[in-house]
Amino acid sequence: MDVAFKSVSPHEVPELAELAREIWFEYWPPRIGQAQTTYMVDLFQSEDAIRRAMAEDAFEYWFIVERDSSGAERIVGYTGGHVEPETNRFFISKIYVLQSERGRGLGKAVVRFYDDLCRGRGLRAMYLTVNKGNELAIHAYDATGFRVIEKAVTSIGGGFVMDDYIMEREVGS
Repeated sequence: MDVAFKSVSPHEVPELAELAREIWFEYWPPRIGQAQTTYMVDLFQSEDAIRRAMAEDAFEYWFIVERDSSGAERIVGYTGGHVEPETNRFFISKIYVLQSERGRGLGKAVVRFYDDLCRGRGLRAMYLTVNKGNELAIHAYDATGFRVIEKAVTSIGGGFVMDDYIMEREVGS
C-alpha cells in the first residue's frame, strides 16, 4: 500500500466537507445518535467550519491518498489539526477513513505521517481526543503508542457533550 498525504487547498474545502459528511454519517449515528452527529458535522466538519478553523486557528488538513501500482490515486480519508506553540505539541483533531478502507493499516500510516511532521517542526509530542465509547479507535491509538493522559467532558452546545479521553504520544516513540 502506497499512502500519501495531500495538503487540502482552500478550493478543495468543499470536497473535504463532503468526504467528512460521508464518513461521519456512516460511522457516528449508531454511537452518538443522528441528532448529535448532524450537530457536530455542522459545527466542526462543514465548509464554513473548516474554513474558519484554517483561518482562525491555523488548522491544516490533508487528504489521505492511496496510490495503486499504475500511479492512479484515490482519496481514502482525511486528517487535520494544528500546532500548539504553547505546549510544543501537535493537536490531531481529525483522523477519518472511509468504511471500506478501515483495517488496512491507514491509521498507522497517519501516525507515521504526524511523527515525521512533528519531528520536522521540532515538536515534542502529538495528542488527540477520542470518544470514550470508541473502542476501535482507542485500541488503534494505544497500539501506535498513544497513552491516556486525561479524561474530558466538554459541552459543545445544543445540549450535547463530548465525553473523551485525551491521548498523547511522544514524537518518535
